[in-house]
Amino acid sequence: MLLLLVLVAVVSGCETPAARVDALAVETSAPHHIYVVRHERHTGIVVPAADVPENDWPARRDFATAEYIEVGWGDRAYYQAADPGAWLGLRALFWPTPGVLHLVAFSGPVEQTFGASEILELRVSARGFERLIAMIRDSHELDELGRPIAFGPGLYGTSRFYASREKFHLFKTCNVWTATLLRETGVPVTAAQALTADSLMRQLRPRGRLIRSAP
Repeated sequence: MLLLLVLVAVVSGCETPAARVDALAVETSAPHHIYVVRHERHTGIVVPAADVPENDWPARRDFATAEYIEVGWGDRAYYQAADPGAWLGLRALFWPTPGVLHLVAFSGPVEQTFGASEILELRVSARGFERLIAMIRDSHELDELGRPIAFGPGLYGTSRFYASREKFHLFKTCNVWTATLLRETGVPVTAAQALTADSLMRQLRPRGRLIRSAP
């Protein structure tokens, strides 16, 4: 545990100062409302589907009638496994492994869809939102014809897995990935200090509006 804390501190020191991302947050014209949802050890980002350009995400076309889309990311094998077990978890942490995107389409209030989860609302600028959409688009792995690679149904609701070109490892967990995207929108969060869902939400709560606290 001590070694892990030391490594986290070293990686934290390599991050760009928060002042850089604050420049995005200052731009408040046409702000967008997004949500961060905590599912026990995992987090996802929810965006209004209508705000996503139609051709940017496969899920925008695959779930054309959705009001919202939740985006999560994680280890490809572990995330999709019905019973992942300890070995897949250790393998995902200590060896760089392929990533996968999990997109969930739904309509109606966010708190109604995620009835047992902590939910936080954040406001981001138009420029920050565009950056968020671009990063998720660029995370998709494409086949030889330039098409996103879709896997089977997702974990709950109307959802699907898509191949990601990014690699999962100890210092790039699902929560670090969420924090990295939020940081690029202008939210002053330190990704290297967001290894767990709890550590990420502790950083985010002062920055947004809590819709539902953790159970």
